[in-house]
Amino acid sequence: MTITRRRFLQCSAGLLASAYAGRARRVLAQPRFAAYPYTLGVASGYPRADGVTLWTRLAPEPLLGGGMLPASVPVRWEVAADETFANVVAQGAALAEAEWAHTVHVDVNGLAPARPYWYRFRAGDALSPAGRTRTAPEASAMPAPVRFAFASCQQYEQGYYTAYRHMAREELDLVIHLGDYIYESSWGRAHVRKHGALEPYTLDEYRNRYALYKSDPDLQAAHAAFPWLVTWDDHEVDNDYANDRSQDLDPPDVFLARRAAAYRAYYEHMPLPAWARPRGHDMQLYHTAAYGPLARFYVLDTRQYRSHQVCPRPERGGSNVVPETDCAGRLDPKLTMLGRTQERWLHASLGRSSSHWNVIAQQTMMAQVDRRPGPGADYWTDGWDGYPRARERLLEAVTGHRVSNPVVLGGDVHTAAVADLKVDFNDAHSAVVATEFICPSISSQGPSPKRVELLLQENPHVSFANGTRRGYTTLELTHARCIARIRTIGSAAEPDSPIRTLATYAVQNGRPGAQSA
Repeated sequence: MTITRRRFLQCSAGLLASAYAGRARRVLAQPRFAAYPYTLGVASGYPRADGVTLWTRLAPEPLLGGGMLPASVPVRWEVAADETFANVVAQGAALAEAEWAHTVHVDVNGLAPARPYWYRFRAGDALSPAGRTRTAPEASAMPAPVRFAFASCQQYEQGYYTAYRHMAREELDLVIHLGDYIYESSWGRAHVRKHGALEPYTLDEYRNRYALYKSDPDLQAAHAAFPWLVTWDDHEVDNDYANDRSQDLDPPDVFLARRAAAYRAYYEHMPLPAWARPRGHDMQLYHTAAYGPLARFYVLDTRQYRSHQVCPRPERGGSNVVPETDCAGRLDPKLTMLGRTQERWLHASLGRSSSHWNVIAQQTMMAQVDRRPGPGADYWTDGWDGYPRARERLLEAVTGHRVSNPVVLGGDVHTAAVADLKVDFNDAHSAVVATEFICPSISSQGPSPKRVELLLQENPHVSFANGTRRGYTTLELTHARCIARIRTIGSAAEPDSPIRTLATYAVQNGRPGAQSA
């Protein structure tokens, strides 16, 4: 507890220092940099029919707090219709504020729909690399195919980001990241590189952890190639945290101070719009993103508002694997993964949708997973199996609103998987109401083949699972069908590992459930 309190004071001191910097703002009109400042690359996100959000950070010494003076810096930005920047269609200036780690978030408007653009930044005489982005189609446009990738779980120490190098070469409209962008802890076997620092608690420590991850050139390439939508899971703050409860049962005020630091660093390093800027330990990430008449994305936050996990291990918070007969609290209808406000918002948004495909992007596996061989069942309480009534409410909303072509995306479990979703998984006659695709992890180590084999044996609604391969999944949406391609590399320990399509599945229009293609 003494160590935790000390950490709490460190967190608070860091946040107070940021607030003081905001009151005593100084601007360097003609900045000079000791080294190239765009060491973390450029990124774009949240494409709209008329615009997109652009991001960069000035950090000549990225792993040492950034290496910038405690003064804000004006940054010019340009958006062009061509990669040579001969036809600049939008430009302006933003302030890289010292109290926000000299990051820049620009919400660009006035662009044409469904077309590529190139962008770059200039501070002083330093010019950034150019990034490529793409706006979304208009709602009234003729339906055109939408192709995107989704990914999660990129433990820096456990593998190279080779998968991102291959992703950057794909023809995609956007990328969706489902969480565990960084890892706060060191774990696993046979590390290929190191964090080089202890677990982060303070704002500066989280900033340095993001800088380490974003210094990877393959991750930078994927950010520079496509616009991203993002959400977090637990490791952006602390393993298995739920709302204001940490895995180590820190006092809530202590943990919320840490969460505030982590959320701020997350915002600073993602291509997030201005509406997502955090307020202390609160930060709204959930939202919808329309992509013409063909697709609508519902990006969820299953960490910030969720109920505490039930039936934890003694003197611990977070997850546990429990027999179905030994944890009656798991069935409490008051438990929620999303919080009541987000849950109501999601159900209402699904009810209003007129999109042909409705894609729910969330963190973990939604399908029920029995982890016990033979009779009886064991369930993991950190996933949707710890909140089965909340899952029922969501899937009942899908059926009650007659949602067109619902598809659920997930990550977290370091296993590529394909599953049918039902309101009642224990009823063999319960109808399939949606299709779920789980992406493999980018680099985080997966479960043993034996555990995956058990998953397939005990859960007939799971048609595919593989935990030995790292990579990502792409989805191609047309009016007729959804095609999922599970793209995996040979080994994350090999920086030049080739990629292949491990499996392909299709969902036909109006027929939930995936079939091997």
